[in-house]
Amino acid sequence: MENPELSIIVPVLDEAASLPELARRLRDVCGRAGYRFEVWLVDDGSTDGSWEVIERLHEDDPRFLGLRFRRNYGKSAALAVGFERARGRYVVTLDADLQDDPEEIPALIELLESGHDLVSGWKKKRRDPLSKTIPSRFFNFITRIISGIPLHDFNCGLKAYRREVVKSVRIYGELHRYIPVLAKWEGFDRITEKPVAHHPRQYGRTKFGLERFIRGFLDLLTVLFMTRFAARPMHFFGTLGTLAFIGGFLVSLWITLDKLIFGNYIGDRPLLLLGVLLILVGVQMFTTGLIGEILVRPRMERTEAYQIREALLPDEQAEAV
Repeated sequence: MENPELSIIVPVLDEAASLPELARRLRDVCGRAGYRFEVWLVDDGSTDGSWEVIERLHEDDPRFLGLRFRRNYGKSAALAVGFERARGRYVVTLDADLQDDPEEIPALIELLESGHDLVSGWKKKRRDPLSKTIPSRFFNFITRIISGIPLHDFNCGLKAYRREVVKSVRIYGELHRYIPVLAKWEGFDRITEKPVAHHPRQYGRTKFGLERFIRGFLDLLTVLFMTRFAARPMHFFGTLGTLAFIGGFLVSLWITLDKLIFGNYIGDRPLLLLGVLLILVGVQMFTTGLIGEILVRPRMERTEAYQIREALLPDEQAEAV
């Protein structure tokens, strides 16, 4: 079968009631737009019969494909396996709960065709309780400031990507919230957003609790380190280690001079312990940076680790590509 031009990836967790309606809407939208499409429905350990619904959808229309995890691994895992199997030139992700509107897909694809690498939906009028919207705004604000990416809604499930973006980013844990940051790190900096419709949940219940905000903060720290220092860990650990070592050295120098010049006893002074502690921490941090450089060097020496946007090649090399 000819490869599709559009791959749609839908993580599924206990959404049996909404899947038939979602499939109908996706089929209608893609049919009107004339897309050759495939839909990957990734069952993330559902217990409500979602997989049986996916099987029926596949029997009715082979363009609806399914993957079933043995247990619940999380949304990042579902997106990761979907990205791996997507064959389309463009890839769209959306949630299965019908809060994301499939009617938005053609407009997202149009922005990709105009030259963008990634288009993120912006739930400008969000149909969620305040317990979700207020913390989400806080995290979006912090991520926007730190990453330099002017998006209002990093965690919106409705996004569109060029194929090369999803084949380059590596997501795990719960890093799906920060895919635009990871994409920018890989060199895909033509990122934009589009306000999209957001509907109230019709079936089931939300899968996210308060613990996701703690995880989100930890994931943000992970992404910040990965995007800024993963290729140069010595810059991070070495800087901290140097500052700690210098601080410890200055404290130790001060109490030494205080002993030599003024004769003050230093054996029971807290500054002595502080100076020694800072020196030891500095040495440990510096050593950690060196070990990190040793581990990351083989990867960074491989030329395939670098993303090439465009190339002008000799004829024989162009033919090989």
